[in-house]
Amino acid sequence: MTFHKEGYTSLALCVLFIAITNAVIHYYLPDLTWFVWLWYAVSLFLFITIVQFFRSPTRTLTIDERHIICPADGKVVVIEETEEGEYFKDRRLQLSVFMSPVNVHINRNPISGVVKYFKYHPGKYLVAWDPKSSTENERTTTVVAHKKGFEILYRQIAGALARRIVWYLKEGDEVEQAAEFGFIKFGSRVDVFLPLGTKVNVNLNEVVKGGVTVLATLPNNV
Repeated sequence: MTFHKEGYTSLALCVLFIAITNAVIHYYLPDLTWFVWLWYAVSLFLFITIVQFFRSPTRTLTIDERHIICPADGKVVVIEETEEGEYFKDRRLQLSVFMSPVNVHINRNPISGVVKYFKYHPGKYLVAWDPKSSTENERTTTVVAHKKGFEILYRQIAGALARRIVWYLKEGDEVEQAAEFGFIKFGSRVDVFLPLGTKVNVNLNEVVKGGVTVLATLPNNV
């Protein structure tokens, strides 16, 4: 278990806030013992919350070119055929994973390949399980082309609490399956759009792990 690089600033701000507030309380309210100890407890809770949110656990990653690997920790909230209107502009199989604030928020590539399309969209901060969040919230869209010729699209979506999306890729980059491609802070969602006929290996409300769980298996004709 390590601490993710995206959390350094948040951890530093948290420690600074804890140090300042505790110093002020000790200076102005040294005799209010119950409040001092209460603030100790609050300080510890804040510190643990930041550390657990930005944790980066050691994992044995799943690598298989016939499989679509889960891009994030969380719970499967959507499995449906839908119209993808930004890039493919046709019918696709959509799988969506919701990340709560207690999940690991590292995002991982579902497949290996070349980034054919990338776009950042500013937007709203609707709750991540709202169907409109996929098209109206702040988000990124990435399309990766596999060497076998098929393409998949995956989308980072900010939620009501998530106010910063981080990505590490751009068009033309070669990416590796299960490698980190980004991070979303404080609760969010990732959508994956797959070719029709893809065999789904998960169920609605199933708890999944990024880089480990096999979301789907590609059809033989892909």
